[in-house]
Amino acid sequence: MFAWIDVVDVKGEEIAALQRVFGLHDLAVEDSMGSPQIAKVDLYADHVFIVAKAAELGTSEILYTDVGIFLTSKRAITVCRSETSFGYNLRQSIHRIARHDIGGPEYVVHAVLDLIVDDYFPVVQMIADEILLIEKRLLDEPLSRDDIARIFQLRREAIHFQHTITRMTEVCNKLATLTIPCVPNEARPYFRDVLDKLLRIEGMTTGLIDVIRTALEASSLLEQQRQSLITRQLAAWAGILGVPTAIAGIYGMNFVNMPETQARWGYFAVLGVMASICTLLYWRFRRLGWLQK
Repeated sequence: MFAWIDVVDVKGEEIAALQRVFGLHDLAVEDSMGSPQIAKVDLYADHVFIVAKAAELGTSEILYTDVGIFLTSKRAITVCRSETSFGYNLRQSIHRIARHDIGGPEYVVHAVLDLIVDDYFPVVQMIADEILLIEKRLLDEPLSRDDIARIFQLRREAIHFQHTITRMTEVCNKLATLTIPCVPNEARPYFRDVLDKLLRIEGMTTGLIDVIRTALEASSLLEQQRQSLITRQLAAWAGILGVPTAIAGIYGMNFVNMPETQARWGYFAVLGVMASICTLLYWRFRRLGWLQK
């Protein structure tokens, strides 16, 4: 028989009481009560301390929760410093986990880690869905400043999430492959199952970061294309309007010896030349695609 103790303790009073009763190491208790930690496994004389990172997608960012796990030969203690959605889901799953014919507290640790990792999949999927929506909009219209800022934020969140996955992978790899007190050989395949899920999520996250990077590059290329098109249009119209401007400038210099100004047909001839050259240039630029919308 073994005991599973689940603690939600904002002030740390219950954790301190558990330390006095079960002899938990000071450093492990300090990590469980202090500032957010990286995912890790610490070995002590008669127990193991694990820090796992639960994740969920908030309104605009990924929210992380530290889950401290004390594992001994006869008990498992899970600690959440505050009430979170993961803590709620964990307590909802306690009876489901307890109904299984489990051999020891190490299987509780596996169930907690498995529940944490299962919650990673919706996070990756929701970020991927948002990026795909932005990509579709990218092809139809230029992205706004808010869209670009959101893409950069998603990229930062995805990279941070990838680092978290890497640390969680190291944790499960140690539990699945190393000789660790309180984790018998027959329990290691269960941690390898969690490790396989983490490796799959890590691949998905890497692909997601590549998609975000591609979206940024595509946005930059499309913006350069639009600017190039506008530049060509402006150059084409400048060339067309430059012809009548140049001709009108020549005949507006008011020199006395300008024979063409005395001709009766001069005004109409100059207008005809202007119109002909402008029409020819317009046709030519249209053929080259410089005046296309």
